[in-house]
Amino acid sequence: MDCLFCKIVEGSIPSNKVLENEHVVVFHDIQPAAPVHVLVIPKKHIASMNEVAGEDFGLIAEIHKAAQEAAKQLGIAESGYRLINNCGKDGEQTVHHLHYHVLGGARLGALTGISNSHS
Repeated sequence: MDCLFCKIVEGSIPSNKVLENEHVVVFHDIQPAAPVHVLVIPKKHIASMNEVAGEDFGLIAEIHKAAQEAAKQLGIAESGYRLINNCGKDGEQTVHHLHYHVLGGARLGALTGISNSHS
């Protein structure tokens, strides 16, 4: 498999890890979009949220638990952060391995570039 995130999980591509357990890895994004920007990925390869099956929903809980712990460790839990999962082409998913972005460390702008409802 030629998956960038699977290679990070196996250790053949280095990453700046925040935390790791038997289910997930959390590491700093190499192109941060906020002062704090980490990725939370499952160790199991799942291409996108559309491919999550019934047996994987416990893993989704582990991802959210890891995002919460990473936010605490990175000092953004109290001030607030954004947890984002991009899915598919229109959702701008660029790596086809399920992953969540945790962004914080500053007041974040509008959720998308096509709406001003959060200005």
